[in-house]
Amino acid sequence: MARLYSHSRGSSGSKRPISKKAPSWLRVTAEEVRALVTKLAKEGKSKSEIGIILRDQHGIPLVESVTGKSIGQILEEEKIEASRTEDLDNLIEKARLLREHLARQTSDRLARHSLQLAESKIRRLGKYYVRKGVLPRDWRYAPR
Repeated sequence: MARLYSHSRGSSGSKRPISKKAPSWLRVTAEEVRALVTKLAKEGKSKSEIGIILRDQHGIPLVESVTGKSIGQILEEEKIEASRTEDLDNLIEKARLLREHLARQTSDRLARHSLQLAESKIRRLGKYYVRKGVLPRDWRYAPR
């Protein structure tokens, strides 16, 4: 997938499994997957990190195909606190780091442009989450 406003080449990278049902070669039960998800979450891993660990180390292509529920739903049922806006949190952290960099390197035009793009994405994603009811209606991005 090409990124917005970048000159990336090609679309190589991992893809989600096509089938929504569990593969026949997978020998892990739904309860074992739920236990792994809760264990990793208690270790402080984010939802995306949990998915990557399960895919790479345990050979589970898609948690939802095995358990019938997403990682977020499993964590919600187990009463484990997880960020519902992980992508927005990551973008805000990226903007914070870019601001720190620009405080030291005031003439870095590429970083200034990257900050503008990141903040634009933050505002768009924030509007989406407000519309979906994930964030409160009066939520606004305040860069400082």
